[in-house]
This record gives sequence, C-alpha cells and structure tokens, in this order.
Amino acid sequence: MIAVITGDIINSQQAETKVWINKLKNLLGNWGSTPETWEIYRGDEFQFKCNINDVFWHFLAIKSLIKSQENLDVRIAIGIGDESFLSEKITESNGTAYVHSGRLLNDLKNDGHTVAIKTTNDLLDRDLNILLKWSSKDFDNWTMATSEIIHEMIMNNDITQEDLAKKLTISQSSVSQRLKRANYDLIVETNQYFRKKIAEL
Repeated sequence: MIAVITGDIINSQQAETKVWINKLKNLLGNWGSTPETWEIYRGDEFQFKCNINDVFWHFLAIKSLIKSQENLDVRIAIGIGDESFLSEKITESNGTAYVHSGRLLNDLKNDGHTVAIKTTNDLLDRDLNILLKWSSKDFDNWTMATSEIIHEMIMNNDITQEDLAKKLTISQSSVSQRLKRANYDLIVETNQYFRKKIAEL
C-alpha cells in the first residue's frame, strides 16, 4: 500500500512561477527522484508518491513551503491504496492510490476545501476528513512567517529553538511565540494520530 499526493498551486497565475517552482522541486527532490517518484506538470499541478506513514508530514511540508510565498496556497488530494502498474513516470503509473488521489483533486476544486484523503476504508475516510477540515481552518490561515517556521520544524526535526532563531534572524522568544500561535504541539499530535489510524488499514 502506498500514498499518492496530487496537488495544484492556488493563485499560481498571480505569482511568478520561478518563485515557487524551484523550491517545490528542491523539496520533492529530498524525497525521491523525478519522474519516477514525483513530477510537476500542466504548469502548476504535481504528483508525488510516498510511504503511507509519512503522508501527513509530507502534506504539511508542502503546504508550509507554498504558504511561505506571498499570496500562494496549495490544494492537496491524498490517495491511499495499491500500485498495480509502475511506470518510469509517476503520471503514467496506476492503481487505486492514483485513482483515489486524481479524482479527489477534482472534487476539491469543486467543493472549496484545500485537503482531503481517500483510502480503501470509507469509515476511516470520514473520520480523517473531518479532522482535516477542522485542522485546515488553521492551516489555511497561516501567515508567511508561521508557514516558514512550521516548514523549518518539519524539515529539521532535531533543530532547537535557539538554532531556529539564528537561522531566521529573530529572537528565541519570537520563535516560541510563533510555534505556540501555530499550535505546533497539536500538529505533532495530529501527525501521530494520522499515522496510527492509517496503520490500521
């Protein structure tokens, strides 16, 4: 069983592509090679496959990266299932994970939400999607500064607040305040809950 994230950049026409595309390529490049594991296509859409345990954390890494750019956001459809056909290009691979993810992105474009999940278990989908709708009320309102600090924490799990303050050239108390405003401890708990629930599939 694998996870497939299919996404598109919201407001991409209002920003220079080079502002976000190289950062997204670098981020996805940390997790695998293109075009087998990830690909950006049709200008502002992308697809990426990963381990089911890591999918919530990867979603947040992408979300926080894009929202740290002015006026940009991202729509993300998470599909979990099998991979029945493996191609050299992810966009040509197939299986229920890909089908779930691709169809879900179209649904998201119509219903106005920014993230949803489809697995092989309808009851689990219902529970996790309620969780995602609630948490997205927070995630969708992250400022650029909040997004930046969340991204750093996700990508550097062992970083101390002191090191983060130096990296962002702000005070340690500012780091602490931003993490508190972003409910970072709750985000970590949510990730653990997500992993636990998906492990039951």
